[in-house]
Amino acid sequence: MIIRPERDVDVAAIGSITAAAFAGHPHSDQTEPLIIERLRANAALSLSLVAEEAGEVIGHIAFSPVTITPTAAGWYGLGPVSVRPDRQGRGVGSELIRRGLARLRDAGAVGCVVVGEPEFYGKFGFRSEPGLIFPGCAPQYFMALVLSGEMVSGTVAYHAAFEPV
Repeated sequence: MIIRPERDVDVAAIGSITAAAFAGHPHSDQTEPLIIERLRANAALSLSLVAEEAGEVIGHIAFSPVTITPTAAGWYGLGPVSVRPDRQGRGVGSELIRRGLARLRDAGAVGCVVVGEPEFYGKFGFRSEPGLIFPGCAPQYFMALVLSGEMVSGTVAYHAAFEPV
């Protein structure tokens, strides 16, 4: 398996994989492919990696800037992350997360936030932080990871691409 930055030719596969990965998921409103498209269209897709196997894209991860009020720069949101359903449970998503976080760290990012399952994201060092608030989300499902520097406090907002249409 190869993890690499997305290319223009990957866009359709990323949309298909993301739609398939979130189909029927109880916490999804099925807008994840649209979120990625809107991030890309607004030059807010800071890091977009694909997992490729035998020349086929089988997974994708997106990172985009978040704002933290009061001001804290250098923070990103992880997501969506998706893996083709027939490849799930084989470590593809975990490898995308590890490589994506490493690239963010290497680029000088301060930290990353994610909304998701604590048991899964905790494996990568994400923790619920009482000083970081994401309105409308139960605190145990909103987690942060410091990549360099120190933990910040404040209210987090994802890019407008995450807003309902």
